[in-house]
Amino acid sequence: MTRHTLARYFGWKFFVAMVSVFLGVFALVALVDYIDLMRRAGDVPNAPVLSLMQMSVYRVPQIMERLMPFSVLVGTMACFLGLSRRMELVVARGAGMSAWQIVAPAIVVALIFGAFGTMIYNPVSASLREISKRIEAQIFNNQMQSMMETYVGSYWVRQRGNDGESILNALQSREQGLKLSNITVFTFRSDGRFKERIEAQNAELEPGAWKLNQATVFAANEPAKAFETYMLSTKLTREQVAETFAAPDTVGFWHLPDYIRFAEDSGLAAAGYRLQYHLLLARPFLLAAMILLGASVSLRAFRFGGVPQRILIGVGAGFSLYVLSKVTEDLAKAELLYPIVAAWLPITIGGLSGFMVLLYEEDG
Repeated sequence: MTRHTLARYFGWKFFVAMVSVFLGVFALVALVDYIDLMRRAGDVPNAPVLSLMQMSVYRVPQIMERLMPFSVLVGTMACFLGLSRRMELVVARGAGMSAWQIVAPAIVVALIFGAFGTMIYNPVSASLREISKRIEAQIFNNQMQSMMETYVGSYWVRQRGNDGESILNALQSREQGLKLSNITVFTFRSDGRFKERIEAQNAELEPGAWKLNQATVFAANEPAKAFETYMLSTKLTREQVAETFAAPDTVGFWHLPDYIRFAEDSGLAAAGYRLQYHLLLARPFLLAAMILLGASVSLRAFRFGGVPQRILIGVGAGFSLYVLSKVTEDLAKAELLYPIVAAWLPITIGGLSGFMVLLYEEDG
């Protein structure tokens, strides 16, 4: 009974430490982001302060998804170092608890927290991000184009309209593809022969057509024609466009399978969506790996010394794992690595590293 009580106690202590670090980082990031927004809004007359604050609060949850593993790592080290400083770990060892029994409650809490982050927190943060983009558009409008949320890259889609098929390319996408910038369109006749090329500054989806602004049409053996607005017929719906142009990190967990399926059916690259899906599936185990890393440098009793060095080692290990994860993600996005391998390789390396150190200190 004593061991179960201690296990619940350690689990609660870890939960409090982890949530405290997470909320502290959340508040810090929100403050920095709000100050940056205030600076950028200096040229916007009568920019509403409350709306800027609301926009910052809505933007931060998605940023914190990247920082969640570090919050768990720092919370782990803070929890176990605090328990060691108060000699509570010594008491637990005296009661017959092994290092694995001490770490197990924290791992269980991390798995639950990670599952919550994937199934609930991620969809909510994606929705809040979309709301923040709408607020941003209302405040800044066209006065500060750099403030508009864009996802730089190259977006391709083949579509069919009343006039035949066309291939559309956009360099920038906003509002999940409903507004595009730097457009190039290649249109084809019903028999598949090339018809004309259209270049436009921006486009907005309207029912049954793309409205191209500042468009120039280049047809074979004809001089270029400029149009203030040009309507390009399309049979794409708003939902299909969103699934085509949405950046992977703006799509909630529950909608990712539909985006993957649509991208594959349309012949588009689905690597980004598939990678995001596997990253979210693996998140609980990533947090568990962070527990092992943090515990491997913080379970040692205070009386043995070397605490600052161990903290630096723990932070360095977390940063190395982050760099490895970024490398594998970039390789997966470039389709040089399977998304499932990119998602699970850093977790495997980090978890095994922490496990081996704990095993050595416990049995070695």
